[in-house]
Order: sequence, then structure tokens, then C-alpha cells
Amino acid sequence: MSQPGPKRTTRLTTTSRPASATTSHSVQAGESLKLDAVIHERVRLAIVSALAVNDVLSFNDLKKLLEITDGNLSVHARKLEDAGYLKCTKSFVGRQPRTEFCLTAAGRRALESYMEQMESVIQSARKS
Repeated sequence: MSQPGPKRTTRLTTTSRPASATTSHSVQAGESLKLDAVIHERVRLAIVSALAVNDVLSFNDLKKLLEITDGNLSVHARKLEDAGYLKCTKSFVGRQPRTEFCLTAAGRRALESYMEQMESVIQSARKS
């Protein structure tokens, strides 16, 4: 019987650095991977993912799609907007206020970078 090789470990940590600051997505054994903390949070990842496949979503549509509360969506959307990943447009339709969200170019790049990093982690896990 062959002896099992050394265990490969990859530590996942989050950082508040923008995804563009991360240059390499390849994960090696024993290496620590810095994930974008803004996108890594579950609700924010869901918001960015939903907007990646929809050009624009209204506040109510996004809230229903993700099944979250008004307050939860507001807080997470604000974090994404502050990071430059999301654009929020407020208008009126008749007398009703309408808030719409769209993903910015920086948000799309951040999501692509995040997905590349996660794919690298998955590939590394499959090899071990």
C-alpha cells in the first residue's frame, strides 16, 4: 500500500481590499487565499450574482428574489454601493418611489475575480 501524501491545506481569509488588488488566483498547498470580504458575505454575493444576470432590478424585485427584508437589503446594498460595485438609482413612477440597482463594471470585475478564486479553491480541494 502506498502512504498518503502530506495534507494540502488552504486557508480562506477575507480582506476588505478590492478584488483588483488580488493578482493571482492560483491556490497552492498551504497557501492562504484572500477573498473580497465585500462580496464574500452571503447576501451581498446573492445581490451581485442576481445583478450579473439581470441588467437592472428594482428594490422590490431583488427583495422578493432573495427573500430578505427591506432593512437587510438596504444595508447590504449600501455596502456594495460604497465599494463601487453597485449603482443605485432612485426615481418616481407616478407618485410611487422606485429604487433600481445595477452592477457597475467594478462590481462585475470583482464578481469574476471572486468566482475565479473560488474555482481555484474547488480545484485544489479535488486534487487533495
